[in-house]
Amino acid sequence: MGTMIRLDNVSMMFNMSNERIDNIKEYVIRLVKKELMFQQFWALKNISFELEKGDSLGVVGLNGAGKSTLLKLIAGVMKPTEGTVYTIGSIAPLIELGAGFDEDLSAEENIYLNGAILGYSRNYMKERYEEIIDFAELKNFTQVPLKNYSSGMKARLGFAVATMNVPDILILDEVLSVGDYKFQEKSFERTQKILNSGATVLFVSHSVSQVRKVCNKALWLDNGTVKMYDTADKVCTAYENMV
Repeated sequence: MGTMIRLDNVSMMFNMSNERIDNIKEYVIRLVKKELMFQQFWALKNISFELEKGDSLGVVGLNGAGKSTLLKLIAGVMKPTEGTVYTIGSIAPLIELGAGFDEDLSAEENIYLNGAILGYSRNYMKERYEEIIDFAELKNFTQVPLKNYSSGMKARLGFAVATMNVPDILILDEVLSVGDYKFQEKSFERTQKILNSGATVLFVSHSVSQVRKVCNKALWLDNGTVKMYDTADKVCTAYENMV
């Protein structure tokens, strides 16, 4: 089928400051004097797996396990401290729905703005505009600034824009739990359509029932390391028993 994503011994380390520094001047002075004290924190350690075209991987684990960091590395938002991340094809990352939106602009203005960021022409976005608004259920709020939107409304708009086309790789971070039950069902249907088209999907969720529903494989992260990597059913059952 062809490899779409491969991680080889990927690790991610952050420097955590041990001190509180209240202003940039003090920070620069301590940096020049080499007086800054940091503690190394490994968010991920030695992660390896491979996904082929059409695979759907669910990532489970407790808060702080490294799930979102993993998605950001695959999306190219961050570079790993060690190891390599290999991807083929277009990526639609829904890691933080609404990221890239301008809070002072309306939904209509943000749709065209996001389209430009994604590389689409204004004419193309104009053709897809009504479809996006209808899916996001925001027909009566298109001229309202996003700063007046609820988090659920922003999430619906972000999901509608990001999934208006079928990407090669779709990355979802807890986004299928946004909105009411009706919108969650719509989100699942669209995600399933993307899967059926042959896209590769990575899906982070605290809901093992959602992982079972969407994914054929699952990865269980525990304190930044792989606890288990197997079929979605086997991993979810083991994770449920632990939790």
